[in-house]
Formats: sequence, C-alpha cells, structure tokens
Amino acid sequence: MSRVVPALSGAAITPRTDTHIVVTEYGSAELKGKSMKERAQALIAIAHPDFRDTLEKSARELPGFA
Repeated sequence: MSRVVPALSGAAITPRTDTHIVVTEYGSAELKGKSMKERAQALIAIAHPDFRDTLEKSARELPGFA
C-alpha cells in the first residue's frame, strides 16, 4: 500500500501552503511555489514505483489535472 494517495479523507491535514518539501525513501519533492498539477507530479515521482501508474491515473481524473 502506498502512503502517497490521490486524496485524503478524515485526517488532520497541514495546509498545502505550509508544506515545502516531502521526503520518501524514493526521493524528495520540493512543493513550494508549484501549481496543484506540478505538486501532484512531484509527489507521484517519489511514490513507490509500483503505485505511480495508479496515482497518475487518479490524478488525471481530477478536475484541472488532465
């Protein structure tokens, strides 16, 4: 199961404006100043390789990510 997910539900969330860098065992993503689409792409790039295709497909289904 990937810890990078397309959407969060029912969780305490840090606002996206407060999140600058996310680090996983597959790399780090600099998120500050990026658009939502760029942020999604950066997070997908540092997700486990087995889940990247599924995350990309989920992102394309969201408004503004096509």
